[in-house]
Order: sequence, then C-alpha cells, then structure tokens
Amino acid sequence: MAASALNVLLYSDDSNFRAQVMELLGPRPSAELPRVEYAQTATEGGTIERMDAGGIDLAILDGEAAPAGGMGVCRQLKDEIYNCPPILLVVGRQADAWLATWSRADDVAPLPLDPLVFAESVAGLLRRRIAALPTS
Repeated sequence: MAASALNVLLYSDDSNFRAQVMELLGPRPSAELPRVEYAQTATEGGTIERMDAGGIDLAILDGEAAPAGGMGVCRQLKDEIYNCPPILLVVGRQADAWLATWSRADDVAPLPLDPLVFAESVAGLLRRRIAALPTS
C-alpha cells in the first residue's frame, strides 16, 4: 500500500460533531487501511482553502453546518477541484439523503451516525481513493 497515512478533512461549524466523527472512526476505520490523520475546518472558506491545497484523501462534510451547509460546499468542491477526493456527506435525516444527489457526494450518512455503517462507508471510500492514486 502506497500511503503511510490517509488524510481526512472534517468540515463542521460544530466542534462536537467533529469530535464525534473522530471518536467513531478512531485512528483506523478498518484494520487493513493505513492510519488516518484528521484536519478540521469550521468555515466554508477554510474548507475550500484546505481542499485546494491538496493532500486530502477523503472529506467528511456536515450537511447541517451553518451558515454554509455541507451540501453546497460539496457541490462547489466537485465543480472546482479536478479529480476531487471522495466526499461523504452527513445529513440530518435519512429523508434528506436524496439531496446529496444534487451535491454529487460520493456517499451519504444520516444522523444519528451508526458506528459500524459509518466506519464501513468511510473505509470503502478510502479503499477506492487508494486504488485510484498513482503509484510511483
């Protein structure tokens, strides 16, 4: 495996949300994956700047963030970043999952987060990202 650590960006204006995600996933969402390092952003501008800088393997966006929700941020990232890393959108209700189609999220997780389902979703997106990375 080429990556020694995988970089996951967490976007939410709520520090409790970011802490919950890191606690649920821990240092490895799956045993066969490299460890995960987290970058955190609390604003739309900070998220776009961090994603533009590169080096992110997965972004987890809070669809309920304010004032800029994760759905709009996701759509902007998918429109503006060539070969955008996968994005997992966390939505407030299962009924909101259809909105993620508009945002072009790679996967959606409804609140409350199911620890096993959430970890498997994250692991699946990271596996796909690793497979897509160029080998040197």
